[in-house]
Amino acid sequence: MSDTRRSLRVKRVSWEAPGVVSLDLVPPEGGALPAFEPGAHLDLHLPGAPVRQYSLCGDPAERHAWRVAVREIEGGRVSGLVHRALRPGALIEVAGPRNNFPLVPAQRYVFVAGGIGITPILPMLRAARDAGAAWTLLFCTRRENEAPFLAEARDLGGDVVVHASAEGTRLDVAARLSVPQAGTLVYCCGPARLMEAVEAATRDWPDGSVRFEWFAARARPEGEGDGSFEAVCSRAGRTVRVEAGTSLLAALREAGFDMASSCEQGVCGTCECRVLDGDVEHRDSILSASERAANDVMMACVSRAKGARIVLDL
Repeated sequence: MSDTRRSLRVKRVSWEAPGVVSLDLVPPEGGALPAFEPGAHLDLHLPGAPVRQYSLCGDPAERHAWRVAVREIEGGRVSGLVHRALRPGALIEVAGPRNNFPLVPAQRYVFVAGGIGITPILPMLRAARDAGAAWTLLFCTRRENEAPFLAEARDLGGDVVVHASAEGTRLDVAARLSVPQAGTLVYCCGPARLMEAVEAATRDWPDGSVRFEWFAARARPEGEGDGSFEAVCSRAGRTVRVEAGTSLLAALREAGFDMASSCEQGVCGTCECRVLDGDVEHRDSILSASERAANDVMMACVSRAKGARIVLDL
């Protein structure tokens, strides 16, 4: 995990599909970039816009350029700036790479991508091929000609199946994924509706065998409370009161703690805190069921204490 900020130059802007552009980013003075693992993302810091995360979708073996792809969202400040203002030669600030979606070795993979959700999965296809693992990509899109990086995915030699909803081939998630497959891991990234369908269909798979990369915060259950609690910062020897309706992150900052953050939606992992005691009400979109059960970390931007007190390694 890295929070290193650096300035990169846009070397090339390419159209990958309707509404999707990719940016090739290089060091202004040349030279090699840090290595990254499949699933990693960058934080883009654009002037006057919120920080947003974009998956590194190029070849991890390419050390002289990083590639990200951005789908334009109606009213989106960051995607609008990327599509309308960034041109070759522009300098932008990024942080990372950071990886909350790592590829774990397996005999076989099923990758499920919805539209721009292909971006973190592309490097995984390369890695699976290089490791000699069998893989299938279920690529969900509205129309086949709107699927970004489809030709590149097909060139990687696995089993690529396109499910185009407007062309009558929508993926039947339950039929395809409801039965666990031995030696197989599922990786999914795409719109919330697709992710939730995959999550529901794979409820009987072993813990840890189905992994997700969420674009935005997941919907919270109705009636979920926002009560007050105390956060004991063990190393500092201080106790911070977190009032109802205030995030742990905001309370810690108000108390003078220098807390790093980025998305503040529980999807990037920047504000992860180590938990020493107390039960966590996890509200992030990162941790697996087993990681939540371990109760040893929490995302300060969205998660809270279940009880009146929690002890942090701060």
